Amino acid sequence: MTDRLSQRGGADWHLLGVLADLVRTHDVTLAVGRDDDTATAPCPVRRVPGLDAPDRRAVTAPLDELAAELRPEIVHIHNVVNPEALEWAAGRGAVMTVQDHRSFCPGRGKLTLAGAPCREPMSAALCESCFDDGAYFHRILAVTEARLAAVRRMRAITVLSHYMKRELVAVGVDADRVHVIPPFVHGLDPSAEPDGPPCVLFAGRVVTAKGAADAVEAWRRSGVSLPLVVAGTGADRARIEADGVDVLGWVPHDRLSSLYARARAVIVPSRWQEPFGIVGIEAQSMGVPVVAWDTGGAGEWQGGGAPIPWGDIDGLAAALRDAVGARASPPAGFERDALMERLRGVYRSVAA
Repeated sequence: MTDRLSQRGGADWHLLGVLADLVRTHDVTLAVGRDDDTATAPCPVRRVPGLDAPDRRAVTAPLDELAAELRPEIVHIHNVVNPEALEWAAGRGAVMTVQDHRSFCPGRGKLTLAGAPCREPMSAALCESCFDDGAYFHRILAVTEARLAAVRRMRAITVLSHYMKRELVAVGVDADRVHVIPPFVHGLDPSAEPDGPPCVLFAGRVVTAKGAADAVEAWRRSGVSLPLVVAGTGADRARIEADGVDVLGWVPHDRLSSLYARARAVIVPSRWQEPFGIVGIEAQSMGVPVVAWDTGGAGEWQGGGAPIPWGDIDGLAAALRDAVGARASPPAGFERDALMERLRGVYRSVAA
């Protein structure tokens, strides 16, 4: 079950990779709230209107009908935040992959109103300070607490990083039921030819949380002569384009191999606490070095050496100067077969 069939985000692409592997050994049906026509699932797809709602929408009846028809041994939730859907799944002993912060942070992805990292567990007293509108805060807090209550009842939970496990345990989720299973690289071609001249690459949503403006500033301070190319779009796009940066907009995954092939470094200055940051292992699998702030789960795929502290633009610029011209190796611990066997182990435990 997922909110949307898409390839526009890292969570979407991760799910497609999991499905492509699962269909080799399981009969799989994907229930979705909507389809944005950017991706094709490797299995049958069933539409459940309302499944993609960010708040409570009536989905119990159609899910009951679908379950009665399919009689699933395993229900697995990916990237669903509708509390009613989560409660339904928890009642059926589901597995849930918690892809982001929306079940334990009512605000900005573990960023405070002032834009600083939040390292405290959710509470009404603490979180209210991150909102200007009190009525909206209480509404979104209630929705987030309902999501968390359902997460606590799931038979098993998988997360992409040890960072995410720590966050869930801090808000009362049983640590023994949280399994760290990071994503893996799929759908890239290491032999792809570059689709343009060498560049520094930023790939992701062009928003403050992803540090798009910080990427521009670090690139400028680095003195690197290569152009900065941005693959993505978002609220900060016009601002970035006004700075003279080449913004490509959203790039389909089948074009990313050629884009990585022309990159001499990838920059990942995320301000929000990254659940993982799949672009990091994608770039490294293509031999491209990555410079990134130590934020959330991103430190779990970064190589040796001292991590670049969150918010340190000069440190990011210096690392970028050093990275250009180097070659990266794929980080260990993110091999598809081993990770999918770990997921199948969770399935076997739940089914038993």
